Parts: sequence; structure tokens; C-alpha cells
Amino acid sequence: MAFSEATATVKIDDERVRVTEYRFPPGSHTGWHRHGMAYVVVPTRSGRLRAVSKDGEHVADLVAGEPYSRPVGVEHDVINDGPGEVAFLEVEIKALVG
Repeated sequence: MAFSEATATVKIDDERVRVTEYRFPPGSHTGWHRHGMAYVVVPTRSGRLRAVSKDGEHVADLVAGEPYSRPVGVEHDVINDGPGEVAFLEVEIKALVG
């Protein structure tokens, strides 16, 4: 199945964080990528996404307003093969405040 690209819009990019809004219409994906920073995901629109990694597949049920975090180095392709749009804010942590 051919997927279209999810939409990524950078909202903040400063010395401490990068905040990107991701919108996944049905049939879209991020493409294979590796996270160079630890990050927090804050869903803004509930739905189910499928993440494909070298270790297999994982299905995540995102609930609007329920955040989760991941460490640096995660590699995957995130896919929306469901019927509705899914959206979240991704907050990448560049530096700790001292």
C-alpha cells in the first residue's frame, strides 16, 4: 500500500526544544526516521497509529491530552491506516535548563 506523507509543522524551534505538530490523515505516514533527541508526544486528536520498527510492529491508541515520552534513538515509520485523522504535538528536548 502506498502512503502519503503526514504533515509536520514546526511551531517552536529554540535552544531548548523543538515543538512540531504532526497531522496524519488516513493513509499517511512519517517515513522511516531516527529520533536524535528524547521527546514527548502530546496527542491533540485521539486515534490509533501503527509504528513499524526493525523489531516489528506496535499499535498505539493515542488519547487526546494523554502524553507519553520516548528516549533518543527510536527508529520507526509511523502509519495511520485507520479511518480518521490523528494528530499530536511532538516536543523534542534539546537541552536541560540549568
